[in-house]
Amino acid sequence: MKHDWLITFRSVTYAQKGERLLKKAGISCALQRTPKMLSQRGCGYCLRLRGTDVVAAAQQLREGGALFEKAYALLDGGKPEVREL
Repeated sequence: MKHDWLITFRSVTYAQKGERLLKKAGISCALQRTPKMLSQRGCGYCLRLRGTDVVAAAQQLREGGALFEKAYALLDGGKPEVREL
């Protein structure tokens, strides 16, 4: 799966924990605010992964206890599409 991805979190604390877990596992990511069109509460945070195996990233997050809400594949033109992981 060679898309860019956004993995959303309920809080900045979980997003920061997720960032630490992924970087420790050698998975590159960047912490950022969730785009307003994807945020249900208006103040969420997400991790952006570029062309990464998002299934492995989701597994690392689950094993490390960094609870995430949703994962979005960024398709051509940057259109987000929610995906089950």
